[in-house]
Amino acid sequence: MENVFANYGWILIVLLSIVFYKFILRFIFGMVIVPEDKIGLVTKKFVLFGEHKELPDGRIIATLGEAGFQAKTLAPGLYFWKWVWQYEITMSPFTIIPEGKIGLVMAKDGSEIPTGNILGKDVESDNFQDASNFLLNGGQRGRQTTYITAGSYRINTLLFQISTTDMVRIQESMVGIITTLDGRPIDAGQIAGKNIDGHNNFQDFDTFLNSGGNRGLQPQVILAGSYNLNPWAIQIEETPMTEIPIGFVGVVISYIGSEGHDLTGIDFKHGNIVEKGSKGVWLEPLGPGKYPVNKYIMKVELVPTTNLVLNWASARSEAHDLDKNLSTITVRSKDGFPFNLDVAQIIHVPTTEAPKVIARFGNMVNLVSQVLEPTIGNYFRNSAQDSDVIAFLSTRKERQESAKAHIKKVLDEYNVNAVDTLIGDIVPPESLMKTLTDRKLAEEQKVTYDTQKRAQETRQGMEKETAIADMQKDIVKAQQSVEIAERTASATVKKAEGDAAGVKLAVGAEAEATKLRAYAEAESTKARAQADSEAIKLKASAQAEQISLTGSAEAGKILAIGKSTAEAYELAVSALGGENFTKYKITEELAKGHIKLIPDVLIGGNGGSAMDGLLGLKLMEMMDPKPKEDKTE
Repeated sequence: MENVFANYGWILIVLLSIVFYKFILRFIFGMVIVPEDKIGLVTKKFVLFGEHKELPDGRIIATLGEAGFQAKTLAPGLYFWKWVWQYEITMSPFTIIPEGKIGLVMAKDGSEIPTGNILGKDVESDNFQDASNFLLNGGQRGRQTTYITAGSYRINTLLFQISTTDMVRIQESMVGIITTLDGRPIDAGQIAGKNIDGHNNFQDFDTFLNSGGNRGLQPQVILAGSYNLNPWAIQIEETPMTEIPIGFVGVVISYIGSEGHDLTGIDFKHGNIVEKGSKGVWLEPLGPGKYPVNKYIMKVELVPTTNLVLNWASARSEAHDLDKNLSTITVRSKDGFPFNLDVAQIIHVPTTEAPKVIARFGNMVNLVSQVLEPTIGNYFRNSAQDSDVIAFLSTRKERQESAKAHIKKVLDEYNVNAVDTLIGDIVPPESLMKTLTDRKLAEEQKVTYDTQKRAQETRQGMEKETAIADMQKDIVKAQQSVEIAERTASATVKKAEGDAAGVKLAVGAEAEATKLRAYAEAESTKARAQADSEAIKLKASAQAEQISLTGSAEAGKILAIGKSTAEAYELAVSALGGENFTKYKITEELAKGHIKLIPDVLIGGNGGSAMDGLLGLKLMEMMDPKPKEDKTE
């Protein structure tokens, strides 16, 4: 048994050495192997000899070999003389910061942070991988201004505590407003810190502090992009960029900067207008576009440079909404009637005058409420009190021109151009409107009646002329009948005259009587024709002139007939003599009664004349109703 152990003992020793080599080597040689993906954190349990046996008060990390947590770490590799009874070696993984993140560092040991500061200053420490340099170079305990970016680091986690946070990303058309949490106090009278250059958009916060940067609101902003910003040092607010549309300018009101020199002169006493960068209203406005404006240190007032329409109407408002609080103007007339009217005012603010308008009023809303609204409202109220409602309505154009001139004069004093003033709907009281409507209807009815009357008169005249025209044929026919009768009578007279001349000696008395009778009948026929013609004409006129002229026409007719009869009798008396004419008429009347007073055979006496005989024979013919028979067979 002893021989076997002697022969194979060395093999056992080798096998045990292979199994427990780490312990043996660590115990005998103090050998430590650190893997390639880890670091060795060293804790020294005691010090056998030397000056630095204990750590200074307030320190927890040893930099000079004192007992305790050691600042120096063991990188991957092989180390000796780290005996197990004196050193405790803890394997710790590398610190890894992923892409898109940053590592925030808090030191557990170091010097005190000065009063007034909240972050430890940056010291050379190879991104916190050299803890000894950090502590020996004055690294401060607490949160650090410096951060580590994406990557792997051999960091002593006994001294440093690492936390990760996302990078800051500012989107397109946005702007980042910065507020710093550390630095010097802001100067008195200012609301933001002063401009500091060289800090790479606040990513190098130590440069910002070393350059005298102030804590609090910063005038500088950051634009779209990704930034490594320490959230322990910086707070950021993302806000849209300031956009100035087409047709507007942006008047900048700066709350920070030096006290600039007023550029408006002594005539303008309503605010300071200064050069760009100074505190106050900037003389040069911003044109259309997008601007990275820090809304907490400056304000941009939009001023429309196109024609601006403002409506004093309850049911109408423009897209700019400057007239949203304006309403229909209520006025009272001279005769005590209240009525409403809508007004539209067109104004224009020149680009060069926009800063003065903002310096005077602060914004466009104040311009409308403080100037335009009282000016226009009071003008029309005063204008209405000088006139009654009817006159106001009838002189609308003149009042509109007057209002335009008055308002233009007022707005010129406020650096605003009055383009035009327009009066819209005028709404008088309902009771007055009813009165006006009734009056107008009455006037129109009167005009209608007058027109109808003239139409009736025209129609009557036309009917009269038509009736006369229709009777013209009868009048012409009557005139022709008169002419024919005259010619017939004249022919009869001529014939009678010829016959009388031939038998003048034989039958003188009869021829003379026949001539007179023919002449009398011709005159009578002429008179009757004329009377008929006149009667027809008068009848036509009577029909046109209605019943009032009928009696006159009849009277004229009777007068004409009587006159013609009288003239015929006068001619017969002149021709026959008064006695003979009397006898003739008596004989004519007896003949009409068929009374036979004279015998068939008349024997003349000594006292008779030839004329008497002829008359007697004629009388017998007239009294004999039967014509003589023609005895000639």
